[in-house]
Parts: sequence; C-alpha cells; structure tokens
Amino acid sequence: MYIEQGYRGQLGLWKYLVIPTGFIGIIIINYIAVLNTPQSTDEIMQVMVDKIGSNLVLITMLLPLAIALFILLVWVKLIHQQSITSLTTSRKKIDWKRILFSFVLWGAITAFFVVLDYYLNPENYIWNFDLVPFLSLVVIAILLVPLQTSFEEYLFRGYMMQGIGIFAKNRWVPLVVTSVLFGLMHIANPEVEKLGYGIMIYYIGTGFFLGIITLMDEGMELALGFHAANNLVTVLLVTATWTAFQTESVLKDVSTPKLGYDVFVPVFIIFPILVFIFSKKYNWNRWKYRLTGEVEKSKLELKS
Repeated sequence: MYIEQGYRGQLGLWKYLVIPTGFIGIIIINYIAVLNTPQSTDEIMQVMVDKIGSNLVLITMLLPLAIALFILLVWVKLIHQQSITSLTTSRKKIDWKRILFSFVLWGAITAFFVVLDYYLNPENYIWNFDLVPFLSLVVIAILLVPLQTSFEEYLFRGYMMQGIGIFAKNRWVPLVVTSVLFGLMHIANPEVEKLGYGIMIYYIGTGFFLGIITLMDEGMELALGFHAANNLVTVLLVTATWTAFQTESVLKDVSTPKLGYDVFVPVFIIFPILVFIFSKKYNWNRWKYRLTGEVEKSKLELKS
C-alpha cells in the first residue's frame, strides 16, 4: 500500500507542514508579485533572455527546484527517518522499468503531436535550430529537468500524498488536495496570463491524472517518467515567447495564443487512454478502494 509507506517514517504534523507550507508560501508571494507588476510575465522573461541568454534563464528557473529536491529528500531521511524507496513506491525497490516505460511512451506521444501539428500548421512555427546553443540546452535539460520534475512529483505525489493520506485516513482527500495544489502551483505562469484561468483545467487535470496513476500503481514511478518526458520534450522540441520555458528549442511557436482543443484533449481523451494502457499493462484492480479507500497502518503491517 503506497500511502501507508509513510508509516515507515517518524510522523508528526509539524514535520509534514514545514516544506509544503514554505513552498506554497513562495508560490503565493510570486503570484502576488506578478499581479502587482506593471509588465507582463512574458515581457519580463524576454528582458531576462535578452540580457543573459535563454540557457542561463533556464538554469535560474530549474536550479532552485533541483536543489529543493535534495532538501526534501534529506528532510525525509533525517527528520522523518524514512527511506527514499518507501517515499517512492510500495515495492521493495524502485521500478526503473516503470519509469522508463512511462517516459518513452509519453515522450513519443508528445513528440508525435508536435511534429504532426508542425506539418499540418507550418505557419504557426519557425525553425529555430542552432547546433551550438541547442547542444548546450540538451546538457542543461538532461541534467536539470528530471530533477525539477522529480521535486514536484516527490513533493505532491510523494510527500504530501502520504502525509495528507495518513492524517485524513483515506485516499480521496490527498488525491483531491494534491491535484488542486499542483494545478494552482502554475497560476503565475505566463500561459495563464495569456490564455486565462481556463488553462487551469489542464494543470489541475494533469495533477489528477498523475495522482490517479500513483495511487492505482501503488508508487510514483509512472508519474516520475511521465513528468520528466513532458517537460524534457517541451524544452527541447518547441517553446514560445509566452510560455514558462523559453529555450533554444528546435521549433518556436509563433501562433497567436488561444485557449483551444489542445488544452482539453489531453485531460479528457489522452490521459484516460493512458490510464487504460497502464491499467492493462500492470493489471490494476480494486479501483474504488485504491482511489478512495481507508488508509490503515494495519494493512502495512500485514504486508511487511
């Protein structure tokens, strides 16, 4: 049982509040700053890119979250005295094949849709490939993007999922809370400013998708692979001047930003299909219990 793995560490409400409260506080402060800044977020980003270059801007965005990952893992080890394996999965060891499968599957799907849209709507893109800056981008992305995405997964689908689940004594409360908070984390992104709050459907929907596959699979591995692929392919293949990531990607999206089908199709069509694929591959069962059932320490003790 995944959420019950939290019982393997030292519990305590204050222990679970420190890091999430600090991170959420930073998000709130950042959002308030964005609301009170006369310049738009994408204009501020463009000024930074012009001054220090897109690769350095990317490092300044990713490095704090990469450092935060190590802070979180050290906190879990020292303060909760819990193993990283039990924070990651209910299995005896982390299943790297699951991570790789999810990474390759979603990476291939994302790349396919980018290439398809490029050929169907070439007027929406410009070819941006420049070998030397791109190679630098590849190194930066490979080193930092998986750390950034892993921090978000370990915080929301790992640490908070287990902590909230243990104190709420059920699975549906942590699923709802972590999914909504994960979506709200993106509220200061330039995409929200350009497309409106309707795009929060995508961010919160993605949170629910990642939460569902974590609970159904009794571990974070699939979510870790998906999230890393999603951000890595985006950073390398296609970015725009109005998105959070502005990089030396192969393509630049120059279309007029609008809230369209590409926001809703993943949430209501593609993600359910992925859940179906995962469920068949990994023989998921007891859906109601795994998503909404009670969290009981006794279940962990019986399994140990």
